[in-house]
Amino acid sequence: MTATETDLVPIKVDGQDVAVPQGTLIIRAAEQLGIRIPRFCDHPLLKPAGACRQCLVEVARPGRDGTLAKGPKPVASCSEAVSPGMEVYTQKSSEVADKAQSGIMEFLLINHPLDCPVCDKGGECPLQNQAMSDGRGKSRFTDIKRTFPKPIKLSSQILLDRDRCILCQRCTRFQSEIAGDPFIQLQGRSGGSPSYEVHGLHGSQVGNFDAGILGFADGSGVEEPVGTFETVGPTGDAALMVGMKPGPIDPAEMDESGRPFSSYFSGNTIQICPVGALTSAAYRFRARPFDLVSVPSVTEHDASGSEIRVDFRRGTVVRRLAGNDPEVNEEWITDKDRFAFRWQQGEDRLTVPLVRDEDGSLVPTSWADAMDVAARGLEAAEQTGILTGGRLPLEDAYAYSKFARTVLGTNSIDFRTRASSEEEDAFLASSVVGTGLGVTYSEIEAAAHVLLVGLEPEEECGSIFLRLRKGVLAGSTSVSVLAPYATRSTLKMAATLITAAPGTEPTVLAAVTSGSTQEHLAALHDRLGGGVILVGERAAETPGTLSAVLDLAERTGARVQWVPRRAGDRAAVEAGAVPFMLPGGRPVANSQARVDAGVAWDATVPESAGLGTEGMLEAARAGRLALITGGVELADLPLGAAEALDAAPFVISLEVRRSEITAKADVVFPVAPPVEKGGTFINWEGRERPFGQVLTSTALTDRQVLVELAEEMGTDLGLLTLADVHAEYREFAEWDGARIERPRVAAEPVPAPAEGEAVLATWNLMIDDGRLQDFESHLAGTAHRSVARVSPGTAESLGLGDRVTVTGPRGSVTLPVVLSHMPDRVVWLPKKSPGCHVADLGAQPGGIVSLTAEVQ
Repeated sequence: MTATETDLVPIKVDGQDVAVPQGTLIIRAAEQLGIRIPRFCDHPLLKPAGACRQCLVEVARPGRDGTLAKGPKPVASCSEAVSPGMEVYTQKSSEVADKAQSGIMEFLLINHPLDCPVCDKGGECPLQNQAMSDGRGKSRFTDIKRTFPKPIKLSSQILLDRDRCILCQRCTRFQSEIAGDPFIQLQGRSGGSPSYEVHGLHGSQVGNFDAGILGFADGSGVEEPVGTFETVGPTGDAALMVGMKPGPIDPAEMDESGRPFSSYFSGNTIQICPVGALTSAAYRFRARPFDLVSVPSVTEHDASGSEIRVDFRRGTVVRRLAGNDPEVNEEWITDKDRFAFRWQQGEDRLTVPLVRDEDGSLVPTSWADAMDVAARGLEAAEQTGILTGGRLPLEDAYAYSKFARTVLGTNSIDFRTRASSEEEDAFLASSVVGTGLGVTYSEIEAAAHVLLVGLEPEEECGSIFLRLRKGVLAGSTSVSVLAPYATRSTLKMAATLITAAPGTEPTVLAAVTSGSTQEHLAALHDRLGGGVILVGERAAETPGTLSAVLDLAERTGARVQWVPRRAGDRAAVEAGAVPFMLPGGRPVANSQARVDAGVAWDATVPESAGLGTEGMLEAARAGRLALITGGVELADLPLGAAEALDAAPFVISLEVRRSEITAKADVVFPVAPPVEKGGTFINWEGRERPFGQVLTSTALTDRQVLVELAEEMGTDLGLLTLADVHAEYREFAEWDGARIERPRVAAEPVPAPAEGEAVLATWNLMIDDGRLQDFESHLAGTAHRSVARVSPGTAESLGLGDRVTVTGPRGSVTLPVVLSHMPDRVVWLPKKSPGCHVADLGAQPGGIVSLTAEVQ
């Protein structure tokens, strides 16, 4: 008998034998036999609560003499583990269990409103279903139901109807256990009798501690007026006094709607709510489940590869839900993935091609005319470069890569709408492309240790944050973060902060040795054996950082995994949408690689290395280079991009919506957004995430437009279907030739700020001013309020008050000051948030800016 078999516990459920691992809950054992036990509070990814009592069953256990005897009362099967010899009787075999479940259902329905026809949960409601299958046929309750003012606005996005709440605590448990943002909690006791002198008569209820709405009073017995948003604890005392918050609310803890910041994951509480108590302000009363058509898909907002479900009605997407993928996002997605979808069908959507008329204005035209103008413009150009951006699926990125080499005869193509370096080129070529499925979600959850370099997971890839936090709470992993200060994400993961001012990252990483004089760095070195280093794209901003990461991996045996910010970045690398590499990691400089690509494409691949993003913009600014852009925003490009586009001899833009770039283009082709096409994203793990077309559409994809344009220029691109793309792409998958060697770049001296100056640190927040969040006013209200973070020493030395003006070479911004434990003479700003666009300053991360106190 194996050790695994000895750990199994044999029990019976309704007379059926089953053996389950020790510690298995009764309700899970029943599920293995296909026996359904009604439940509301139970969720496989949350800790047992036994809150709703709907899953009551009768249990018999063997006594000391081996005699089987039933317990004195039913037990909650969702919170009790199996024991040897146990026999369980569910509602199917026990009158006691059936009566107990029917009684609980009757209690739940006493005050529950009979508003199923107008409830957002109607038609997919567990309470509705189980009331029909396990409840009484007729209610015995004849009194007036309890009611509350509704809805409570928990945030600008999440609304609460307390009438419907059955106190299952799924929402509060998710926020505290999974997301780490307990902005919603259970308070009060019983069904309505006061438990404290200052407590109102509302009894137990869920809320976000708004004293006026929840009926709490101060010591004088006077309730706060509705709308004060005074944060209080469950007994009416100040939340700070009873430990419900860490301290006074500063500007960094506020969202754009003026409330204390809630959570980037709050939308999950709507989906797991078993009744219609929690609703979305954007979806509320918009549709019924039986009106909707549901299609599985993949998020387009980050590199997580999270599975989602898209629901549409009459050709319009009305909501998105989390899919269930245990290997990737489990059952959770970010609010950005859930709510930010209206950008695809905005009022500025492009529907017909545009060409620039003789008077300089863009005018609508036919596809045939637009193709002709585009082809003639490209043929007349001395040379052409392609900026693809990071939003494209694999199939479109591959089409751009092939189009550049076979039609334009150039290697000038780059997906990076930011500054890049030869060090990053070598890192991507040696350590990212062609590595297949690398470090996975399950591996970071159980890794010996995880080091984050240039990555804030809660802001840049929420699913990574949730997995790391889950592993830390389970004790299966630990986390360290290399950053200028400890963010909310760092604190919620109980991570070790390795403080590094911008520009010092290579030096700090080099100090991670077993003999380090700094204890936490020495411990980190010891724990990295079998550990993981997750490297964000921001690591490329500081010369020497990527080289130092690889050096650290060689010293410790840790595995390195690159985590880009956009959904299409990894696919772009694999498809060769870079100037130094062909698909599959084949170096452009390698003659055999060019021959292989030429055979696959039936074309001659250009030998000379192409230009990167900055090189293309410089050549365009000099009037030597025409440009093709696809899904690129002007604000994301390096400084001087606007002037480069104005000076370029010819510009073609393939875009979903009008933008600053389409306004400068000579030809604009409308293309399909992700919801109107099928394709494949490759997530940060290297896992292919195919998705299907959701909406029927006549819009062409980028690939189809390029196929038509190539034909107009006399070349058959051979990519008419998705199958054609994948057949070609698979030919590039196996490359056993020489690769570009890993980078070995030394750290550069860190600039020393003068008096009144500071080094700039910045990164993107999850919910910001990105155009993929347009038309989502409710979601925009949950964005972090923009602040400038400095150390107390910096604030004191510069005499900063409540607000500071940060000035760069091109502009300035004035923001509230928040003091943080961080290196002196460093200022952190959100990169692209309401009221603060770092690009407007004309300063790069790690550059020097000046700080001045705002004059009152």
